[in-house]
Amino acid sequence: MAVSKPKITVENVNVPGYLVTVDAAMYEAMKEALQQALPLQGPGLTQKEMQLAVLPYLPADLYPGGAKAMWWCKCVQLDLEAKGLMKRTQSKPLRWHQ
Repeated sequence: MAVSKPKITVENVNVPGYLVTVDAAMYEAMKEALQQALPLQGPGLTQKEMQLAVLPYLPADLYPGGAKAMWWCKCVQLDLEAKGLMKRTQSKPLRWHQ
């Protein structure tokens, strides 16, 4: 019998009320990486800059070679925004900061 991994429910700032359950370890590792990579104030990082900036902070056992990091970065970014822990600028291109 397979052991189930702990899960966490995430929100999406773009779709209020939409909840998804994801792997808690992957989520927590990306959340920590984002908190280390993102500046505290604007103008912040673009999506691509943010996705590259988190890579050095990710544990290799969960994200070998950065595998699946882009998807998880977006997932956690949307959740942290929904929770008010990350801010999006209205500039073009969009930028994020803590």
